[in-house]
Amino acid sequence: MQVPLSPLEFMRRSRRLYANREAVVDGAERWTYGEFFARCDRWSSALQRLGVKQGDRVAYIAPNTHAQLESFYAVPQLGAVLVPINFRLVADDFRYMIQHSGATVVCVSAEYLGAVDSIRADLTDVQHFVTLERPAHHSSEGATVGWLDYETLLAGASPEFRRPVIGENDLLTINYTSGTTSRPKGVMITHRNAWMNCVGMLTHTPMTPADTYLWTLPMFHANGWTFTWTVTAAGGRHICLPKFDAATVFRVAKAEQVTRLCAAPTVLIMLANAPAEVRQGAPRGVGVMTAGAPPAAVTIQRIEDELGWVVTQIYGLTETAPAISICEPLPEHAALSAEGRARIKARQGVELVTSGELRVVDDQGHEVPADGTSAGEIVARGNVIMAGYYNDPEATEKCMADGWFHTGDAAVVHPDGYVQITDRLKDVIISGGENISSVEVEAMLLGHEAIQEVAVVGLPSEQWGETPHAFVIFKSGQTATPEALREFCRASMAHFKVPHGFTPVTELPKTATGKIQKFVLRKGRPNITAQ
Repeated sequence: MQVPLSPLEFMRRSRRLYANREAVVDGAERWTYGEFFARCDRWSSALQRLGVKQGDRVAYIAPNTHAQLESFYAVPQLGAVLVPINFRLVADDFRYMIQHSGATVVCVSAEYLGAVDSIRADLTDVQHFVTLERPAHHSSEGATVGWLDYETLLAGASPEFRRPVIGENDLLTINYTSGTTSRPKGVMITHRNAWMNCVGMLTHTPMTPADTYLWTLPMFHANGWTFTWTVTAAGGRHICLPKFDAATVFRVAKAEQVTRLCAAPTVLIMLANAPAEVRQGAPRGVGVMTAGAPPAAVTIQRIEDELGWVVTQIYGLTETAPAISICEPLPEHAALSAEGRARIKARQGVELVTSGELRVVDDQGHEVPADGTSAGEIVARGNVIMAGYYNDPEATEKCMADGWFHTGDAAVVHPDGYVQITDRLKDVIISGGENISSVEVEAMLLGHEAIQEVAVVGLPSEQWGETPHAFVIFKSGQTATPEALREFCRASMAHFKVPHGFTPVTELPKTATGKIQKFVLRKGRPNITAQ
């Protein structure tokens, strides 16, 4: 009587219960769940006719479109493995990920055809290339030489296909990490991993068929934090958003009465700093899930106070499918001031009921005391931890050799049991023998009225070994002198933590998922435009 735990179960249930409810909106196109899943079935059939078998890998390079969303159902129900690739990368990255994963079919949005065409001669294992949209400059007879057309194949396919037996420990996706310091690693996520994460999300942040979810988070990023399946499990609406900008988010949120979205802290900053005329009329009460980097309390407070949105922080990594903790609200938090609640919400929180066990341990593997000051590394084990890195047993062994997944994140545990990240271990600044949390200094500087965004890193110092240095983006029309910023910091933190230098910039180097690339900043003066 056991049924394998798989997100495909959400597809089965929603097809039965919500067939006539609107499921997906992509620009002017709208589909019910019945229509959407019929498209998924026909694409599964088309892939099978192209020779895709159970265990084969199918790679996608696409933004948040309906075709990308369809891949999260059409590929897995064949027993094949989906490889969603970061579309913001360059051709050399595409080459590596396609070759490393062993993909036999590559599906690409029109704007990335040129990049893939430039490397096609190297992709000898790929049997078929599919364009997900027909480029505007090509005729209706076909997309371009050597490319199959998605909609043409789909229209000509039968909804019937051979359904294999799929186990819950079978591979569902291979998701590539950012690869900021080395070649990216292919994280193997199983059907069970994803199902557990989806149920955990629904347990802690319930959704219903009345919810409308806006795709501000890239679907390729850890499978859209599994909301590619979670929204469907609840019978909610997916609103596709191929390109992010704050004005579009607020316009669509108003037009579609959005109730949920996910956003990295950098995106929260952009939303919080959008012009008042853009934000006017935005729906209140929107649930916002944030993750990817520790958000500043001041950013959370602005989103909640000025927009009336409710921010919930989760924590995890691609390797944890991705969520292993959530900043779960407690009744006593309601009695706190807005500033006090924001400080709590800036913590990474407690284990999800489905994720497994999370600890913070010292160098000897012992749990640190829950005193809010003793730092250690976050380790985890449980139902959401990846099966390993694809074709990389050495890297897998390195991070999970003792039966725990080592995150590389430094954190403390507060007396209430809530975990709070202090830094990536590699980003902790050691100055004159003192450990300085770059996250703490950044949070302090974000409280300055002139600062929109900031990154703090350690730069070499003959006297101290290294000292903190801040790269600052000022709000439009505002500025502050280094002396003023130093005094602002000194008023509230130990002097050894205060940045020795400040560099005004117009942008910060980031990964495609919004994480600041501090290794670029640590090279000295990065090749970025100064203000």
